[in-house]
Amino acid sequence: MKAWLGLCIPRLCIPGLRILVLSIPIPCLTAPSAASAQTVFASTQSATLPTAAPSDAGDILVEISHRFGYLSDGASDLWGLDGFVLNRLGLAYAPHDHLTVGILRSNSLDNTEFNARFAGLGFDAPTGPVEFAAQAGIAWNLQVDTAGGHDGHQHVVLHGGNAGTGDNAGTANRSRDETAEANEMQAYAQVIANAMVAGRLALGVVPTFLWNPRIEDADPVSTVSVGVNGQLYLDRTWSVFGEWIFSQPRQDQEYDSGSFGVEIRTRGHFFKLLVTNQHQMNPMQTLAGAAEDFLDPGSWRIGFNIQRRLRF
Repeated sequence: MKAWLGLCIPRLCIPGLRILVLSIPIPCLTAPSAASAQTVFASTQSATLPTAAPSDAGDILVEISHRFGYLSDGASDLWGLDGFVLNRLGLAYAPHDHLTVGILRSNSLDNTEFNARFAGLGFDAPTGPVEFAAQAGIAWNLQVDTAGGHDGHQHVVLHGGNAGTGDNAGTANRSRDETAEANEMQAYAQVIANAMVAGRLALGVVPTFLWNPRIEDADPVSTVSVGVNGQLYLDRTWSVFGEWIFSQPRQDQEYDSGSFGVEIRTRGHFFKLLVTNQHQMNPMQTLAGAAEDFLDPGSWRIGFNIQRRLRF
């Protein structure tokens, strides 16, 4: 843990990465207040990707998100709403206008993450405002044995697109027990760049460095993914959005994650209803790749995110 806080794990001691991660918070914290007041994305997240939207000191962000079964299951399964469900809970606090710290908890492998986001650097371009941010997180996957009563919770999706339950889920867990206990930690660092075009179209790109993207592997590796997202604001309440995460294929994570949907914005709330091929939600899970192909409509699932911003 101490090694991670210092970014001193050998695999992460890449001079360029350390300089990037350590230097970006400096201009974010010293950016003029006029820049931090700019807004590209209204919410601090897309479907799963973060945005550079700044927070005000004292803000508290509360999130509840769900991913359900397949749309292709049809009316007999209420288009996936009956049965399979994964959820994520998030809580973040902004002690400073440019700094937000948070915790995320998903019941997929009991993935628990602590993260920090630096935001507030921006300028006005000819096409509209541009914003930058940086985020880093460290996560643990705490579901490492089958004796804890998790077998029937549908926390895993087996290769081939089936939801894991009962004995199948237990088998999947047991197959990874040999390495999971010693290899349950993951981490990432990312840069976020957002731009507004024509006053309505928000665009973002999120290059990310990942450490240990697949905990089933005995030897952790490092890799890079790139997320892109966009959101078209129809008015102050309604908007449509989409995102795509380019990742390197690996076992059970062969495909890129894709999502599209609609956002409803009310006073203090962001409600997103979406369709995705990615059943997981926490950053280390979505950034590493998906088990199913987005180009196959049979892999599409319904999901929703609710984010509440409280200000004191």
